[in-house]
Amino acid sequence: MFLIAGPCAIEGRQMVFDTAAELQQVCRDLDIQLYFKSSFDKANRTSSSSSRGVGMSDGLRILAEVKQRFGLPILTDVHESYQCAPVAEVADVLQIPAFLSRQTDLLQAAARTGRIVNIKKGQFMAPWDMRGAISKCRDANPDAPVWLTERGSSFGYGNLVVDMTSLVRMREYGCPIIFDATHSVQQPSSQQGITGGNRELVPPLMRAALAVGIDGLFLEVHPDPDHAISDAANQVRLADIRAILTQAKAFDKLAHQYSN
Repeated sequence: MFLIAGPCAIEGRQMVFDTAAELQQVCRDLDIQLYFKSSFDKANRTSSSSSRGVGMSDGLRILAEVKQRFGLPILTDVHESYQCAPVAEVADVLQIPAFLSRQTDLLQAAARTGRIVNIKKGQFMAPWDMRGAISKCRDANPDAPVWLTERGSSFGYGNLVVDMTSLVRMREYGCPIIFDATHSVQQPSSQQGITGGNRELVPPLMRAALAVGIDGLFLEVHPDPDHAISDAANQVRLADIRAILTQAKAFDKLAHQYSN
């Protein structure tokens, strides 16, 4: 199991460094491969008045410093095709947000960079629909490395549910499979134009996904999530990450004993 983790949005240089340092130490202690994740722009906020982050120029500069200082591979979101090439100069993994997982031009621009493309399955998509997203990447670059991430499916208004069989089905397509435990507990647009959530449900959903069998785990982690500029209700507290990952490591080991 590898881990994708970091604050939802880049809110400042020091906060990012503090989070990266703690995540790196915990992952070293537990022997977990860490990809540091944070977004320079939250372009799909519910409200136009919500903070979007520091922007691409400042954000990439901070992520490049994280890469240099800590030696960590970087994952970050791209929202438009023109962003892919400059982001690929810093990031090792270009992430396609769930709402954009059918956008052909974006998928193909990301694939052409030669970087890993992590496609988050849209909340509105069936697992088998991801074959089309993979094909779009491979049409642009036959050697494009692609990851697929499950992050829950729309279940009525303002609610998500996770179908664990999606993890099994998507594995058939030959790509590493990741479970995003923090976005899966979102309650979209449930708080008067702000997305809610329930971080207490992260550990049980994480355990379920690890039991099914996954290659990677995605957790958004923040020193003070209640005051985060985005995903305040579902990000994991940095102070809790060691206990959560210790648990994850144990479940991953157990699952691999029965994988054959």
